Amino acid sequence: MKVFRDGDTFIAPRGSYFEGNVKINGDFIAPPETHFWGHLVVDGNLELGARSSIKYKLTCRNAVIGAGVRIGGDVNVEGSITVCDNTTMKNINAGGNVILRPGVTVNDVKCGGTLYVFGKVKSGKLFGKQVKVLRDPYPQYIEETEEEPQNVPEETEEQ
Repeated sequence: MKVFRDGDTFIAPRGSYFEGNVKINGDFIAPPETHFWGHLVVDGNLELGARSSIKYKLTCRNAVIGAGVRIGGDVNVEGSITVCDNTTMKNINAGGNVILRPGVTVNDVKCGGTLYVFGKVKSGKLFGKQVKVLRDPYPQYIEETEEEPQNVPEETEEQ
């Protein structure tokens, strides 16, 4: 598949797929629905779009993983990683901070910084300097409460 280059950043076209192992020497932006049928190694930062997939292991410096991504192997990150909603992967090993959004399914998570867990996630063991479990700041639904009608005086005509 063809990859476009802009300085040290490489950009894949939307909906592309890559057979075998892929190594990128620089930063990499993979738009939604990009599929890798092997290992992915990125020397720089990775932005992996929604509904993408990696069949085996992922290695990079820093990462933002979009919603609904499937990764079949371990994720190794030198720095920090953000994993968006409803993503499935095996283990995460990070040197920096880890952010897990609601619906993430992961085995074990090990990080050298703070581990933030937002909402409900399915996970194994969670290791970090600090582990903070917070409720989801952006719920996917909003509960509407029924308001009682307020007492409004009726208008009467005076003669």
